[in-house]
Amino acid sequence: MKLFTIGALILLCAALSSAQEFDLILGNARIVDGMGNPWYRGDIGIKGDRIAAVGNLHSHAGRRIAINGKVVAPGFIDMMGATSVPLLLDPVTAMSKLRQGITTMMAGEGHSDAPLIERTMSDDVKKSGYRWNSYAEYNRLLEKRGVGLNVVFNIGAAQVRQIVIGDQDRPPTPAELERMKQMVDQAMRDGANGVSTALIYPPGTYAKTDELVELCKVAGRYGGFYSTHMRNESSKVLDAIRESIEIGEKAGVPVHIYHLKAAGQENWPLMQKAVEMIAAARARGLDVSADTYPYIRNGLGLEALVNPRHFANGPAPFLKKIGDPAFRAELRKEVESTSNWENWYRHVGSTWDNILVAEMRGGGDKKYEGKSVAEIAKMRNQDDWTAFFDLLAIGNVQVNPKSMNEEQKYLAMRTEFLSFCTDAAPTNPANTSGAHPRAFGTFPRILAKYVQEDHAVSLEMAIRKMTSLPANRLKLYDRGRIAPGMAADLVVFDPANIQDHATFQKPMEYSNGMDYVIVNGKIAVEGAHSLNQAAGRVLRFLQ
Repeated sequence: MKLFTIGALILLCAALSSAQEFDLILGNARIVDGMGNPWYRGDIGIKGDRIAAVGNLHSHAGRRIAINGKVVAPGFIDMMGATSVPLLLDPVTAMSKLRQGITTMMAGEGHSDAPLIERTMSDDVKKSGYRWNSYAEYNRLLEKRGVGLNVVFNIGAAQVRQIVIGDQDRPPTPAELERMKQMVDQAMRDGANGVSTALIYPPGTYAKTDELVELCKVAGRYGGFYSTHMRNESSKVLDAIRESIEIGEKAGVPVHIYHLKAAGQENWPLMQKAVEMIAAARARGLDVSADTYPYIRNGLGLEALVNPRHFANGPAPFLKKIGDPAFRAELRKEVESTSNWENWYRHVGSTWDNILVAEMRGGGDKKYEGKSVAEIAKMRNQDDWTAFFDLLAIGNVQVNPKSMNEEQKYLAMRTEFLSFCTDAAPTNPANTSGAHPRAFGTFPRILAKYVQEDHAVSLEMAIRKMTSLPANRLKLYDRGRIAPGMAADLVVFDPANIQDHATFQKPMEYSNGMDYVIVNGKIAVEGAHSLNQAAGRVLRFLQ
């Protein structure tokens, strides 16, 4: 028998290593490249965290997976995933995103994950023992802990307002505004992609246009953009779009509108006009985009059904008064008769049957979750309004109003500048009692319902709106596309098998059909199994 010397073994190992050109090959794939091109067949070779080659690959690889004609697409990008803090506190929450095919999420809306002070910390953060102030500190914690998918982040205008001013309904003093601008500046230097707002929720709703312009000017110095849950999404949605565009123009920054909608049956025709208004702005050279989610029920806090003026000094004074019968009578009259604010009761047809309780975050009986306010009233032997006020008194009740129609969803699917969002945080069903089904089903629902069943949009166009379109907005030019040199964020699925299972009665059901989810070259999910809970990265806007 011929014996190898140590030197010969080293040479043999080196030869084998050089022959292994790829770590992973996805063979015989139906490639949807993310740019709207018709699909084509080919192999994809991955080396490290990059796509190294696309073509007919016969090279040696650490692993070769026979895709056999299933679709390979870029990993999906969630343009508004609320907060990334659950990824820090509980890595399992990443699965609610990953099993949809989401490999990158943007975190933040009116509030953001940083800056943070003790007064603005959630109870979960306080219990966790984690502490941070700046994004630089937070990102180090997230990276040390390990994150399941890529995260990009913005700086919330309401976040800095609450830190500097509190919950008061007043403009900032010049000194306060300067402090807020400094916080935005620091967040941008730490890698935030811009300023974000939620202008129907206190204290964000108290910010005037000029205040937001000043904050966005700071973001603009770093190439950032303005993203917004606008001041109105119903009868005054066109005015809200005008304000958003005005902020972008005056600050010199691009604009992105979260979950564009026309809520309230009488307002549904405004969706077409909203799309046309944005298209007209783009035609004259303004960089404006938007996103949507594939559900006709939205999600918000129950307190949003009350005029925000009642929260001018924060929620505590309101909760002290809510038990007073005279105050309840005043509130009912205001809700039933006025529309000078985002009146969600009127948007749902002035019936409590159309408002489902999604989650009792502030306490109360969990059996009410998945039931309408009207159903809860019957369960409690109360009238509808008494049940509503009693739920308000519990605090932090999340609801799903039925406020939209399918026609505006079809329009959104076909609008070239609209991408998609979940408008939901990463969620672990094991320790969360309720949610909106979009937290688990958004992207598979688009593929199953709007592509496969309704044929509202082609597969290639839907994938473009999930990948390269949002990547361009986020300036992630090395993601959202399948081509050599691009980041190896990829999903593998059979379009006939992809399916969402989350409903409003059972909202925390994982989607199925994603055979593989690859994040930065590593297989993060195979079937229903998590293989790598730390393949993601914090993607800083300023690298």
